[in-house]
Amino acid sequence: MSPSNQQTNKWDEKESQLIDEEDYSVRESVEFKKLLNEKEGKSQRGSIDSLTTGEILKGTIVEITKDFVAIDVGLKSEGLIPICEFENKNDINLGEEIEVYLDEQENAGGQITLSRTKAKKQRQWEYITQFCKEGSIVKGTALKKVKGGLMIDIGGMEAFLPGSQIDNKRIKNIDEFIDQTFDLKIIKINLERKNIVVSRREVLEDERFSKKTGLLEDIKVGDIRKGIVKNITDFGVFLDLDGLDGLLHITDMTWRRIKHPSELVSLGDELEVIILSIDKEKGRVALGLKQKERNPWDVIEQKYAPGTHVRGKIVNLVSYGAFIEIEPGIEGLIHVSEMSWVKNVTDPSQIVNKGDEVEAIVLSVHKDDGKISLGIKQMERNPWEDVESRYPKWTETTVEIRNLTNYGAFVELEPGIDGLIHISDLSWIENISHPSEVLKKGDKVNAVILSVDKESKKITLGVKHLTENPWDTIEKKMPVGSIVKGKVTKITAFGAFVKLDNGIEGLVHVSELSDQAFRKVEDVVSENSEIQAKVLKIDREHKRVSLSIKEFLIDTNQLDRDDIIVSNYKKEDK
Repeated sequence: MSPSNQQTNKWDEKESQLIDEEDYSVRESVEFKKLLNEKEGKSQRGSIDSLTTGEILKGTIVEITKDFVAIDVGLKSEGLIPICEFENKNDINLGEEIEVYLDEQENAGGQITLSRTKAKKQRQWEYITQFCKEGSIVKGTALKKVKGGLMIDIGGMEAFLPGSQIDNKRIKNIDEFIDQTFDLKIIKINLERKNIVVSRREVLEDERFSKKTGLLEDIKVGDIRKGIVKNITDFGVFLDLDGLDGLLHITDMTWRRIKHPSELVSLGDELEVIILSIDKEKGRVALGLKQKERNPWDVIEQKYAPGTHVRGKIVNLVSYGAFIEIEPGIEGLIHVSEMSWVKNVTDPSQIVNKGDEVEAIVLSVHKDDGKISLGIKQMERNPWEDVESRYPKWTETTVEIRNLTNYGAFVELEPGIDGLIHISDLSWIENISHPSEVLKKGDKVNAVILSVDKESKKITLGVKHLTENPWDTIEKKMPVGSIVKGKVTKITAFGAFVKLDNGIEGLVHVSELSDQAFRKVEDVVSENSEIQAKVLKIDREHKRVSLSIKEFLIDTNQLDRDDIIVSNYKKEDK
């Protein structure tokens, strides 16, 4: 190699070396500027003055203590978050990047205060306002009870669940919902106040409606379904058939008689029922319980033929009789007319009481009407069966006065056999206005049987028939024109009534008292005075006797005598 070439190579090497050194210097200068710019940019980004309270930052966990977690958010100092804001302490890892909320730029100690909880709430609120709207379905967990309802956690944010929106049925204890998680519908979002109102009830109702629609399409008459008793009324029971309500009417609960559905079921009971009818337009379903069992009335006519002796319990009393249960689902009626041979029963409680065990005889069966007629008097001898032979007409007997009425006296001939003495059959001659004038309750009197009506259970008696009827012989014993004696029993404006010696009452008309002038009847006669008079007229049909004191005096030429009227006869002073 020539010197010139060697020289050239040296320069080339030197130049190359200079170029490498210069390139390195340039690269070093570029890297330095880059780092400087990054530092300056970082410093600019991390400037506390450029951040605002409430901003969400990204930070890295750089330290974990007993009470706090230190987060590097690229500022001059780390921020602290209370460790209680982390649900699980075991999930806190050094170097993990998390989002934090800038709570305070600088607290009293000059420290940055951060919050992880508020960051999650802020993100949740942003999510809700961006992706959720009123009517959206979210999951939530009941945190605590507050006035009027529950506070619900929906992904880190609290929402209010009113008490009326917790369930679609009555709630006994709201505390049982705390810590439970369920689907909720957002029914109101207040952007200004950042609060949310949710409803569980609407979710349940939507689910129920969906189930109801499906069930109405699926079920058919005759299906057997299970349901829960959700409401009890006087007329029946409402069952929840897993979203579809059905009515079990009281008449379809059992073949036997019940007064109220609560006698058979309670709220919350599970029943297996049969579908009786479906109204898809109105969404109504009629249910049956008794239809699952054999109808005891199917063989009623063979089992309880007329004349069959039965035994049962009195289950109900009504004005017209008593119902007796002879087997579950089978009741018969004992009418008041079939309770006693001898008593006029107007109230069944006179003979039986509710709960009594009685024996009866089947009188008739009407399967189609579901009726059985029973009798209890048929279990005893009918005392009226041979009453005609035991009490023939015109028989004299002794009876006891049981009761007095305006029209007569009821008497007892023997236990269970009563009769009536009519007021008109008490006396041939006395004008009796009420039986109490001659009789009183408890008296024992002799009487004559006048008639016996076995079918109507009526016996009539008479007292006056024990003696001869004086009207039959009156014309022979005191003919017209004869002179009679008697006592004045009553004075009226038209005359004086006189009771004669034979007991018959006659009337002395005012015109037959005297031929002398007088002002009033009392001027001539007075009550209880004894007189003599002439018989003027006898009316057997109407039982009337007309008398005359004046004619008696004329016939005897004694008009001037003062002793004709034995007592209290008064002549007009001239």
